[in-house]
Amino acid sequence: MLKTAPLLSGVPKRKESDRMPKMKEFTVTIEDKPGALGKCFLALAERGVNILAFQSFVDEGESVARLLVDDPSGAKAVLSGLGMIFEEAEVAAVRLAHRPGELGRAAARLGEKQINIDYSYCGLEPGSTRALVVFGIDSLTKAATLLDELAAEDA
Repeated sequence: MLKTAPLLSGVPKRKESDRMPKMKEFTVTIEDKPGALGKCFLALAERGVNILAFQSFVDEGESVARLLVDDPSGAKAVLSGLGMIFEEAEVAAVRLAHRPGELGRAAARLGEKQINIDYSYCGLEPGSTRALVVFGIDSLTKAATLLDELAAEDA
């Protein structure tokens, strides 16, 4: 069963049956040295910002982290306060049941509509047993509509 992510930014959360596949993602450049990622994540925690999903990798000697958080404005303030280099973008996010085939079904549906997946990663929302899957894609509006339709099939 596919369900889209709730609205998380300063607005009351929607019911699980409501659809909201577009979310704010932060891509943060961090020094590739011991403790740098922890310092960033702890600063977010001190502000009460919860990381819902993330991916981290090294590219050309720097660590790059992609984050989905429950408080984008709080995260922006923390990252700015730390003097971090970061970008904001919208991504498609969907909650998937944790069972074989769900990720494949979502990825295949996007492919059927000629939507290219540039990257993806996942995490968990507090109190949920569903995976929150994030897609960095080349056609956000088209993908968001498609993921809404897919979620509605299982509603």
